[in-house]
Amino acid sequence: MLYERLVQKNDEAVESGLLRQVLEPESRYYGGTVDPSTGIAWVNHTSGTPTDMCNWGTALVNPDSVHYRDESLLERLRLASEFVLRAQHSDGSISPGWTNYHSPPDTAFVVVGYSQLYELLERAQWEPLRPLLDNMKLFLARTLPVLVTGGCHTPNHRWVLCAALGCLHRLLGSEEALRRADEWLAEGMDITPDGEWTERSNGIYSAVSDIMLIYAARLLGRPELLEPVLLNLRMMVYLVHPSGEIVTDYSGRQDLGHFHDLSPYYLPYAMLALQGGDPLLAGMAELAGAVLDGPGAASVHVLVQMLLDPELRGPFGAEAGQAAAAVPTRYEKVLNGEFLRSGYLREMEGAGHYGRIFHSRLHTDFGAPVARIRDGGTSVTLMTETPSFFALRHGAARLLAVQVSSYFSPGYVPMQEMKLAEGGGYRLSGEQKKGYYGPVRSEQLPASAGTKISPWYLLPHHARELTHEQTFRVGVEARSAEEGNAWVLRIAAEEPQDVMTQLSFVFGGEGEIVSGELLEAGTDRWLWSGGVLRYECGEDWIELEGGELSHLSKSVREANLPSGCKSVSINLMTPLDKTITIRLSPNASGGLAEELAD
Repeated sequence: MLYERLVQKNDEAVESGLLRQVLEPESRYYGGTVDPSTGIAWVNHTSGTPTDMCNWGTALVNPDSVHYRDESLLERLRLASEFVLRAQHSDGSISPGWTNYHSPPDTAFVVVGYSQLYELLERAQWEPLRPLLDNMKLFLARTLPVLVTGGCHTPNHRWVLCAALGCLHRLLGSEEALRRADEWLAEGMDITPDGEWTERSNGIYSAVSDIMLIYAARLLGRPELLEPVLLNLRMMVYLVHPSGEIVTDYSGRQDLGHFHDLSPYYLPYAMLALQGGDPLLAGMAELAGAVLDGPGAASVHVLVQMLLDPELRGPFGAEAGQAAAAVPTRYEKVLNGEFLRSGYLREMEGAGHYGRIFHSRLHTDFGAPVARIRDGGTSVTLMTETPSFFALRHGAARLLAVQVSSYFSPGYVPMQEMKLAEGGGYRLSGEQKKGYYGPVRSEQLPASAGTKISPWYLLPHHARELTHEQTFRVGVEARSAEEGNAWVLRIAAEEPQDVMTQLSFVFGGEGEIVSGELLEAGTDRWLWSGGVLRYECGEDWIELEGGELSHLSKSVREANLPSGCKSVSINLMTPLDKTITIRLSPNASGGLAEELAD
């Protein structure tokens, strides 16, 4: 059972944290727990002391834990709370240290986790907890000024701040907190009708937005905030590979191309499954629970939530696996295909920022279309506005990316549009422009142009006339073939002539390339000139036909292939019209949902 597994994992985490606690009174980190990756004790919600405090606190008040009401553990927890107080800045904020400083959103993450732990400990009504609770409440009260005045970097930070402000309103009765939350919420929800958040971060930040808006909805009395969360949770049904790996191939954040599973979605799915009784949400909660390997970070500590609300322990079906059977394993779904993205982009000029934004980014890829095709153990993603336009999982064999790069505008050529093709399949297209700029007119030149020194950066470059602009267009057709046992990719580009182009295939580093005419181009990198290329992983394999070597460049400038993978490239020259056939082994190994349903 999930709950019993998490209690055991939490008890193990308690022991690990105790070993990492700094117990030398002369140390600036006295009472804190050392982050293994940096050797420093931090106050943050992920690898910092508050997460260890959540582990210790849940163990102290949980009769199912071997550490239940262990007074020596309570003393260690009190020391940790004093470290957190000392590390708090005079403005009420905290600094994770490796990323943000005097950070309102990072403070908000801690406030959410700390507040929930405070509530759990207070419910225990165990008098020896009182000094610890006093320390925790003091820390939370001190955060109010920074949270009612502080800003953020990224879209999801707004919803974290709203959740934290809701926590402070409940604990302190602060009307300021309510007003500030209303100011953030007045900006509106950054989500498409199909459920895509701005950052397109399925591995990390979509789950953050979901859980924080659930917290905010409950704490602020705003049930309408659950509507966008439900959109995203229903979309995520189509963004999980058979193995349980999340689709991160087109993320706009640091999870791009990295392995993530469903575990961060357990609380959002479980909470809303219990609230609405939706069997699909219950099935996804069961899948997420199956891959949970620990209680989680402070702000999303699953065991804290399970102790506050025992119904979150599940199960969500009459028998284990029954709910997961509601999750589809065969589908073809286009996300954001009808979203009027171009219209929103045209309105950007009227926003007044002229494309300039500091300490963040505009995320103009918001709402770009994505197609997902799943057939049992085979999972395909076609995507736009990202370096890769195609990815495939077939059992254990992973084709992580297919990417076009060129020397026209050195680097990757992202696809910008995707449409359904007549007769089946998809058409994708990408366009790049590159030109030259004439001299600045004399009447627009600055005074420095007439002196002995005329710095380039003082010239009004925006006033130069554009000349000789060239356009490079790449089109891709992708369609399933041979009754789903193959995919055919056709890549075409006409002008300008003689553009050195490279088509790269990035495979998972866990498999082996066992055939094909290959020329070594670096560690785990090859140029493929011909023959059948075969990649194997266990009993599953992927075969490619269509190798070519029309130039000898081993790579394209500004198109860096990832490390830890096996990458194969073919070299092409425009005009080009290239067809690649991808064939798959029969009977690919199945997926997580099918295993639970058996």
